[in-house]
Amino acid sequence: MPTLETETIPPYSSRETSSRKGPKARWFWMFWIIFIALGVAGAYSYSNHLKKEMVAQLQQDTQREMAALKAQYDSRFTELSEQMNEMQSMVQSFNELLTFTKDQASGKTDNSNKLYSQLNEVKQQLNKLERKMELLK
Repeated sequence: MPTLETETIPPYSSRETSSRKGPKARWFWMFWIIFIALGVAGAYSYSNHLKKEMVAQLQQDTQREMAALKAQYDSRFTELSEQMNEMQSMVQSFNELLTFTKDQASGKTDNSNKLYSQLNEVKQQLNKLERKMELLK
């Protein structure tokens, strides 16, 4: 027969110790799961914040560049329209001079031919400017 000492049950059974460790382990795992979930939520929130800031910055940059392009376009358009007006006035004056020369021409056809060729050159330049204006539009 076994002795009484060998069959004695220790003061704390394995059943009692496991039940005491169970709630502590559960709280420990819940704490880490909540901690990780909060970290993921914080990272997601921060990435959304950065995305919004980046979109706002891109919009500002785009608006700034568009304003610069519009100003450049407007200045170029104004410059070309002034050049076209100058060319138009030159064509008009050459036209009047050509008409006057044709009316006054006697035997001097060389002068009227020079004026006519100059008028054609001015018209060609005017056509080039008009094409540039159409491209700008």
